[in-house]
Amino acid sequence: MKKIENKIRRKLQKGTVIPAHPLALKQNRKIDSKRQRALTRYYLDAGAGGLAVGVHTTQFAIRDPEIDLYKKVLSLAVEEVEKSGKSNIIKVAGVSGLTKQAVGEAELAAKLGYDLVLVSNNGLQALSEKELLYRAKMVSEVMPVFGFYLQPAVGGKVFTRKFWEEFCEIPNVLAIKIAPFNRYQTMDVVQAVCHSSRVHDITLYTGNDDNILLDLITTYKIHTPKGVVEKDIAGGLLGHWAVWTQKAVELLKLAKKIKSGKADLTMDTLSLAQEITDSNAAFFDAQNQFKGCIAGLHEVLRRQGLFEGIWCLDEEEDLSPGQAEEIDRVYKAYPHLNDDKFVRKHLKKWLQK
Repeated sequence: MKKIENKIRRKLQKGTVIPAHPLALKQNRKIDSKRQRALTRYYLDAGAGGLAVGVHTTQFAIRDPEIDLYKKVLSLAVEEVEKSGKSNIIKVAGVSGLTKQAVGEAELAAKLGYDLVLVSNNGLQALSEKELLYRAKMVSEVMPVFGFYLQPAVGGKVFTRKFWEEFCEIPNVLAIKIAPFNRYQTMDVVQAVCHSSRVHDITLYTGNDDNILLDLITTYKIHTPKGVVEKDIAGGLLGHWAVWTQKAVELLKLAKKIKSGKADLTMDTLSLAQEITDSNAAFFDAQNQFKGCIAGLHEVLRRQGLFEGIWCLDEEEDLSPGQAEEIDRVYKAYPHLNDDKFVRKHLKKWLQK
């Protein structure tokens, strides 16, 4: 079983920005290694404290035998982190599939130098909660686990609170990404963690791209048999933070200042929260049940010059009708949210081999 380094665990618990890493492709839908590396360099220079690779935003199809990009994208990210000289970047590898596949992917991630694995239940709706708990336990015997509550609209599964209560008792679970895009289901995870014997061992991260800032400034006060337990959502592992990442770093700093009393929670802050959600609705194609969520992120990266195009592995995956116009709208409405100026300043450097 791989153990997490103390400095990485401390950073994880403190809370940081972890972008969910997209996949850069050429027009022929083959990997564009130069731009894949450039994207990792962008995140590191923007101040992200971690990277999540091989996750939903990277496209689950990288595992298909005819595509076979899983090891490639994990390796490219690790190489860029090593080149950067930053020794405390939290490296998270997504694992998916049935138990044998998930364990195999965790073993590969361990060999490549990853710190944790994000255990996705994508496409496993037919499995029982008992079966999924067994799968998570088997993965945890290889690598520290980052749990993942993925919203059903993009392949996730709705879980009972009992599932999360049992999940929290797995000894090598160190964090949970809460991303059901649902307040009731978010509370199920928070309740389960706070009632767990491992409440202080498990760090919560938001993946609720529709509620980012409010998640980050909220302290939950949960009544348990042992008294009131306070729990924060420490940071974010987000597809939304795959773009405009420098501003995401500033946002987390603001959230931490508010929670520590060093900054006031104002009406402007609450308005900012809704501006971010509105932007996410455009990127993630909320009006069309998130069909264009990956292509939407690619479109922002294309506009910034980081991507050459918005191609996805699935030729049918594209922007929805009207989505480009929605992205135009939020760009115009909220210029303070983008980091285009930062990207322009460094793009040439990032694109160098």
